[in-house]
Amino acid sequence: MSHAISQPSPIPSQLTRHGSVGKPRRPTGDPVAALKESTRFEPIPHPAPQRLSVPFNVFDPAASQAAESAGKLVFHCVGDVGGVNGTATQDAVSESMEEQLSKAAAKDRPAFLYIVGDVVYFNGQQRLYKHEFYEPYQHYRALIFAIPGNHDGDTHVRKGDTPDTEPTLYGFFENFCDSAPRHVSPYRMSMTQPYPYWTLDAPFLTIIGLYSNIEGSLDGRGRSDQQYFLEEQMKSASPEKKLIVAVHHPPFSLDSAHGGCPDILNAVDLATAASKRVPDAVLSGHVHNYQRFSRKVKDPSTGKERTIPYVIAGAGGYADEERSMHHLQKELIGKKLPLQTTLTDVKLENFNQAEPGFLRVTVDKQKINFEYFLVPFKGGADKVALFEQFAA
Repeated sequence: MSHAISQPSPIPSQLTRHGSVGKPRRPTGDPVAALKESTRFEPIPHPAPQRLSVPFNVFDPAASQAAESAGKLVFHCVGDVGGVNGTATQDAVSESMEEQLSKAAAKDRPAFLYIVGDVVYFNGQQRLYKHEFYEPYQHYRALIFAIPGNHDGDTHVRKGDTPDTEPTLYGFFENFCDSAPRHVSPYRMSMTQPYPYWTLDAPFLTIIGLYSNIEGSLDGRGRSDQQYFLEEQMKSASPEKKLIVAVHHPPFSLDSAHGGCPDILNAVDLATAASKRVPDAVLSGHVHNYQRFSRKVKDPSTGKERTIPYVIAGAGGYADEERSMHHLQKELIGKKLPLQTTLTDVKLENFNQAEPGFLRVTVDKQKINFEYFLVPFKGGADKVALFEQFAA
């Protein structure tokens, strides 16, 4: 099931004699970038706790009971939310989710928001959380869970940046992996998730959240800690519940800047083979737009073919205008959907690269229903509209 990675052709030495000539463009329609020879990797500063092997449940008992009584669980999901360019877009997205929280009937009310990485920009420092996280979500009256993105763990100093004074993931640990809930803002308590990668055990659903580090890899060279965690969690996940894998770097993307991450694609495929369990969906961010792929896979437990959605929901606030959104390869614009990629088992089913948006996900015993809502740059929360819905 692993994706065979094609390496770019070597560049003749005479072309590089006087310096870099840039990287070759990814072939049109190829949803996976070439494997990098080397990647920047920042080890997690704290060792994984023993309790990491036990799925984590910090639900408000009343919310959990309400989901069980309703026969379904509803939650929001979005990534790349940090409002470093100003929080107007982030505010409009959060206000739209707040509206759904306040106006929904009890049985349809989202129980939490799950952020698929890049909570704050650029380098995840503690001082950024007040302006880029707590204030934009001050009226979101439900739990907020998260996995880190590359900007939450990065310590690389960019031109014009204030030099980092904290180790990698410091802000994320302080706000999401606290040892006990604390009043870290006037609006929210700190969260007590066990680690940057962790498993959420919820009614009808298991979410395995991964940390794909700075450039899209689970483990440093010579290590396999997180890969082993993923395999063991997929093996032990209740077969009675739906299974979602959440990771910041997407396995597939047809944007012109990034492309899908080959290490993450191979990690999920290896874990699927080892656990004999196929995720019901894979959710990601990193690319600042919306893309939905379908992938046909053979279920190792039954031998039957299944179609799995791979979804990018990375338009949660960073991009503050359409020009800041990530756009698909220009040769693909205007092509009829669904679009066959260069991989025979993968199609692009839908996308939006013009407006911010977020997912609302509803899970019951039979299926997962996804709805993607657009929050236009012009008009904001008062113009929110359903873009598409699909099931897994």
